[in-house]
Parts: sequence; C-alpha cells; structure tokens
Amino acid sequence: MNNPKIILYVLFVISLTINLTWIIFLLVKPETMSLGEEYDVRVINNFRDNSSLPLVIWCTSPQGDLGGRALQEGDDFGWTAKIDIWSLRTEYTCTMKWNLKRKRFEAFKGSRDSDRCGSTKKCSWSVREDGFYFSSDEVYWTKDFSWL
Repeated sequence: MNNPKIILYVLFVISLTINLTWIIFLLVKPETMSLGEEYDVRVINNFRDNSSLPLVIWCTSPQGDLGGRALQEGDDFGWTAKIDIWSLRTEYTCTMKWNLKRKRFEAFKGSRDSDRCGSTKKCSWSVREDGFYFSSDEVYWTKDFSWL
C-alpha cells in the first residue's frame, strides 16, 4: 500500500461512497430536505357546545413535553415544530381527551406534513365531535380521522 496511486484511488472511492450515501439518504428521507425549517402547529377546539366539558390536550415533542391545557370552545394550543438536523425524529404527538373519548395522534410529522403544510408552513387541526380535520390555511379543512 505504499503506491501513491493506490492510496489516492482508495481515498477517492471512500469519498465517493460517503457522498453517494448522503444523496441516497436525502432521497429516502424527504423531510431532511427541509432541515431547520419551522412550522406553526395549532390544535383548535371546534366543538359546537362543550362549555361544561373542555377538550383536554397534552403534547410531546422530540425534545420533551410541550405541556397541556384544557381548551374551551374556540381555544387553541399551538407551538413551533422544527425539523432539526441533529434529531431527525420530527413527530409531535398529542393525546386528546373529551368526555369518555380519548385519542392519540401525530399533530406534526415531518415526512407527512412538510409538504402538505404548504408554503405558509401552517399545520392546523380542528377537533370536532366527529373527528380531526387538517388545514394549511384554516379555510379549507379535510377530515383526517375519527375519534375511534
């Protein structure tokens, strides 16, 4: 291995392998394309009449607890989600409780939401009696899932 040409060739192959690995990683993990970007996440209590029974929400992030609140009609709970280069886990999970119903869901997931939150980078959830609705503009809502 004293031949300088062989040493250069080995270094070239190692360098090429590292670069190709990063390219493949970026293609397989689309959320890494927007590392460091921030998204506004908001969960809104849109029940019609639950003045006597609040919607209880408790959320966690990759860094730890975001805390919780009891939301009355029209109240919201929000935070900024960040796709971090050091922690590729981008799941922000919330547990919702209303009356006898309980639901745990991913309020923000980088691989799912980095595109659908749009150029505004707003990811809003409207929680209603019949389920959970998503919107990137808080005008048009799409039902993502039910309580069950």
